[in-house]
Amino acid sequence: MLGMLQLDGYELVDDPRGADFAIVNTCGFIEEARQESFGVIDEMLALKSRGELRGVIVSGCLAERQQESLLEERPEIDHLVGVFAREEVTKVADRLIGGLDEQRTLFQPAPTHPLPDTSRLRITPQHFAFLKISEGCDRLCTFCAIPMMRGRHATKPIEKVVAEAQELAADGVRELVIVAQDTTYYGMDLYGRPRLAELLVELEKVAGIDWIRLMYFYPMHVTDDLIEVLGSSKRILPYLDMPLQHANDQMLRRMQRRVNRADTESLLDTLRARIPGLVMRTTFITGFPGETEAQFEELVEFVRDQKFERLGVFTYSYEPDTPAARLPDQIAEDVKESRRQRLMAEQQALAFAWNDAQIGRKLDVIIDSQVPGETAAWIGRSYADAPDVDGLVYVTGQGLSTGAIERCEIVARRDYDLIGIPCKQQDNPG
Repeated sequence: MLGMLQLDGYELVDDPRGADFAIVNTCGFIEEARQESFGVIDEMLALKSRGELRGVIVSGCLAERQQESLLEERPEIDHLVGVFAREEVTKVADRLIGGLDEQRTLFQPAPTHPLPDTSRLRITPQHFAFLKISEGCDRLCTFCAIPMMRGRHATKPIEKVVAEAQELAADGVRELVIVAQDTTYYGMDLYGRPRLAELLVELEKVAGIDWIRLMYFYPMHVTDDLIEVLGSSKRILPYLDMPLQHANDQMLRRMQRRVNRADTESLLDTLRARIPGLVMRTTFITGFPGETEAQFEELVEFVRDQKFERLGVFTYSYEPDTPAARLPDQIAEDVKESRRQRLMAEQQALAFAWNDAQIGRKLDVIIDSQVPGETAAWIGRSYADAPDVDGLVYVTGQGLSTGAIERCEIVARRDYDLIGIPCKQQDNPG
């Protein structure tokens, strides 16, 4: 949307005060995300009411999910743009600027093929970018509203994904973060079989891309060919984000995950055996309807056994329009939160132990930014750290630059973060 607005002559500014309009691109996935979205919408509406901002456009999943009811709740919003109407955002902006308010909502049905993501105006740092390879999801997990907001799974053709990667590389991107609602399902609708392995082989050929990171790696359709590509690649990082949600088979059935604990454990064993140095990230839900104390303890045991390097825990979010909302035995909020904290306490010890084991190792670190106010302190990430969700590596050294990939010796741990020194400065202390 930013790219299209820029091509149409609009200029992005860093402060909404005095702007013609603000676009609030929202998330509607869970209650916490919706409340965050509402908070930003209300902040922009407050600026508008004081005459400091001309108009407010709300786009994204919350707009798609609530549609006209959002305008009824907050009539001061000027326009709503649904997920699949984003291609029309410049027309909406033009109508706002022209004072035309006869059509304040714009929604389109989910397209058969994913919308293009070319000509982007990125707000991520220049050296990394998120690259979406498909849209929508066919999983229909009982707790999840994504299929209602984003439609059925639709694969972006390999040649189009590669073209977008080439465009990003030409714009200075060195790390591609591959995202989708379900990356391992890639290709099933378009090609009749999963083709993530073939896509990754083609992405490896894109000049200028040094790191390729895989997110949302569902534990189904993981083929032997795919594991071989992951294990032998020099550019695909040995890092997989695989949201598992639970370990108890009854819970997995109630969630309609279509996997079980035994098969998941077998897959994890295979991945670790065949991908050297693999770091696994996962997420779990505590307090799903009907979860017993024994089932939760099984999840804790599973986490202890697997020793995931990276792990996040969410309490179950009651979503009125999902099948899980109709399940009996809803869990009290204090129980959900208590279980989340207990599981995170288990994980903290595992994460700190893994960090301690990195001390003395030499790791490549991509430099994201300079520490504010410092001339020789930098913030970076290792292969084990996805942007915005994992830990950081603080690097002390002269002459570094944002976007560089520096070989560093890890010398200390600070909770979930590491501290490193560039190897080249150790070799040449003067």
